[in-house]
Amino acid sequence: MRYVTFMHKGEPRLGIVRDDAIHPLPASAGTMLDYLALSRRERKALETKKPVPLKGARLLAPLRPRKNVFAVGRNYKGHAEEIARARGIELKLPTVPTFFTKAPTAVADPEQVLHLSPDVSPEYDWEAELAVVIGERCRDVPKERALSVVFGYMCLNDVTARDLQREHGQWFKGKSLDETCPIGPWIVGTDEIPDPGNLDISLLLNGETKQHANTNELIFDVATIIASLSRGMTLEPGDVIATGTPDGVGFARTPPEFLADGDVMDVEIERIGVLRNAVAIKRV
Repeated sequence: MRYVTFMHKGEPRLGIVRDDAIHPLPASAGTMLDYLALSRRERKALETKKPVPLKGARLLAPLRPRKNVFAVGRNYKGHAEEIARARGIELKLPTVPTFFTKAPTAVADPEQVLHLSPDVSPEYDWEAELAVVIGERCRDVPKERALSVVFGYMCLNDVTARDLQREHGQWFKGKSLDETCPIGPWIVGTDEIPDPGNLDISLLLNGETKQHANTNELIFDVATIIASLSRGMTLEPGDVIATGTPDGVGFARTPPEFLADGDVMDVEIERIGVLRNAVAIKRV
């Protein structure tokens, strides 16, 4: 199933997408985090309301994480190679997942115009990523069981201020500015994607393909990421993990390319859909 948060009669509401319609869940279901805290039996007991057309519905970020979005850096070989070339350094592939986080206040909605200040950074970049939504409280999850703790998957765009990333010597600040983590357009449950290991992923900028790869090219697959991250650390329902971006990012191009006012980004992942966001880079 596909799960959305959308505006319904002036208020955010959860819904299940079937064909071209959204079937709203009762208001008592609360937020997506509330829904994920329910047992499977309690979720099934919720009856959907009269469907509304998907076309024209205002979709919101499927969930708002309580804590930072977890992310993995340099998790496609092609991306690791382009970073090494751009920086003139020797290529060294990671031997364990490289984790960092994005602040929850960075989360943005599908179709939302991302307001980015040129006074904060002149080097905003794009990163298409497959995002994982954790579905149960867990810790020390073995790799062979890791996919069983997943609720579903969605698109994520890890918009990055490259100069801040360089200047701060770590990744958090350059990746946590407001409106730099659009997610969605919905969460696709594991009933539709039991194994995320062979999904085409791409990013189009103004209709031109900038990134294209397949999740079978991940250095560390989803199960390995979950097993590594959960070792000694509790994951909770609604935690989001961004699994890394393919090659084709702007700063590593010759010459470098960065987002401009009015640009439109489409993150597309097979069997999930398209996450579209325009950018407004203006002084306020």
